[in-house]
Amino acid sequence: MTPVDALRALFATAVGRADPMRSLPAYLPPKPPGRVVVVGAGKASARMAEAVEQHWGPCEGLVITRYGHGRPCEGIRIAEAAHPIPDAAGRAATERMLSLLNSLEEGDFALALISGGASALLERPAGAITLAEMQAITLALLASGAQISRINTVRKHLSAVKGGQFAAAAYPARMLGLMISDVPGDDPALIGSGPTVGDSSTSREARAILDHLCIPVPPSVGAVLTGHSGVVPPLHPALSRVENRICAAPSQSLAAAAAQARGWGWGVDILGDAIEGEARDVALAHARLARARVARGARRELILSGGELTVTRRGDGCGGPNAEYALALALALQAARGIFALAGDTDGVDGAAEVAGAVITPDTLARAHATGVDPERALARNDAHTFFKILGDQVIPGPTLTNVNDFRAILIA
Repeated sequence: MTPVDALRALFATAVGRADPMRSLPAYLPPKPPGRVVVVGAGKASARMAEAVEQHWGPCEGLVITRYGHGRPCEGIRIAEAAHPIPDAAGRAATERMLSLLNSLEEGDFALALISGGASALLERPAGAITLAEMQAITLALLASGAQISRINTVRKHLSAVKGGQFAAAAYPARMLGLMISDVPGDDPALIGSGPTVGDSSTSREARAILDHLCIPVPPSVGAVLTGHSGVVPPLHPALSRVENRICAAPSQSLAAAAAQARGWGWGVDILGDAIEGEARDVALAHARLARARVARGARRELILSGGELTVTRRGDGCGGPNAEYALALALALQAARGIFALAGDTDGVDGAAEVAGAVITPDTLARAHATGVDPERALARNDAHTFFKILGDQVIPGPTLTNVNDFRAILIA
């Protein structure tokens, strides 16, 4: 294999480890007696529903996934909606799901399948907030470069389903939440903005985040954040019959890729599965690390990392955190010999594009200049997807049907 082929194979291994058909069954109990309803949302939710029916048979229920990420199920209905900005289809499906949960009684059982993407896909705006206002706030938050924990705090307090409210709608029925983590630290309260998990943050904190980010607040949003939002405290009785478990996490995917690389005789260093920060800043740090190892004569060494990087949007280009990391890394390495890298989102979607990320090689910059593409200008415009498309170096796996966030691998060949 070439170094690039090897990196692509490692990415496929990481994604495969998080496939719900492989990861979910170990956490699925025997099907309870009585009425059982399966609900959920996220980019992996349809695949999770498929895995449930493989073990339980046809079930009553409804899950919401991203457009193009649906899977065939016998009983569970699959709705598709927009991500990362909520749309009318997601709101309508959320209303149907809440009606389903509200129909449950004591003795019934709800299985909630939650994965990254649920923050946008599962949505009912709180108070008098309109869908258009929610879309504008979400767009501004995503362009701000804020950490996902801060973004999801705001989302919870502007929503009537996040921060435990979704689970509370099922009370007094029992609920088991099975989650695929896409957040640094695997905090269940942050996965999909915690629809099945209580939250102790306040609407005042959410307002402070918006003010700090200089995001305009319409009167409807101000009214919701002035009072007490519907977010459910962790010890609220309505959550007393809810159990949450994580069935797939970034650390497992990194470990699977590391095991494969060690089987090839490579040395492996895992920097962590919860790295956060501005994509281009993290790329600079990783470039220094890689160059230092080359300087001391390292060979056949792999540096792995995961987490969730952010991009502060400055330009009008097409990009995402993983592609921007790769482009910034290439610029920082300045064609250093023997260093190859891949950065990709395990859900196959980097930013809003149907592209997971990109690969770089020691001749990335030379090939760019030969084709008349300016890498520095592309980075300044946040146009990394266009840059790598021209070079033919994008990572495009299609819908992976799972989501354990960023996968980054630097190979010193």
